[in-house]
Amino acid sequence: MARPKSTEKQIALLEAAAMVVAAQGLGASTALIAKSAGVAEGTLFRYFVTKDDLLNELYLHIKRSLCEAMKINFPRTASLEEQLRALWNGYIDWGVANPAAIKALNQLAVSDKITAETRTRAYELFPEIQEISSACVAKGAFSKLPAAFADAIFMGLADAAMQFAAREPEQADAFKATGFKVLWEGFTS
Repeated sequence: MARPKSTEKQIALLEAAAMVVAAQGLGASTALIAKSAGVAEGTLFRYFVTKDDLLNELYLHIKRSLCEAMKINFPRTASLEEQLRALWNGYIDWGVANPAAIKALNQLAVSDKITAETRTRAYELFPEIQEISSACVAKGAFSKLPAAFADAIFMGLADAAMQFAAREPEQADAFKATGFKVLWEGFTS
């Protein structure tokens, strides 16, 4: 009889996967991920049938954590600018606090290993993000360009803000504010 799966072990595997993927990329071995989680490789495959299954679950695991953090101070009835600022600040703060997760997420986001179904499930975690993104893209210079380009601009600015905020924490608020100003002006000009 198979032993029951433990939630704690599954989370340990996902957390180990985030650290290993952040350090070694998507080609990291399942053996190293299992070892980092303190389990045998066979145990990893009891939780995730294939490595692609692991990567898709890792993507959702990281997205859940990020969405939960961004929802904390999200003003549902505020202006579009205030909502976007809250998302921006939540994203930057979460990224600074979770550098391995953000690095792994950035790699997973552009991977062909992440299925359309997984991406849809991730969008469903916080649908307001898509509504705000669409509203911002429709406002200005981005309206005639692919939405993926606006996403790339957001990610590039966010990565810069995170790097500087982590390196100079006493200036973190200034980096977040300036990054947001550039983002907002780009959307509205």
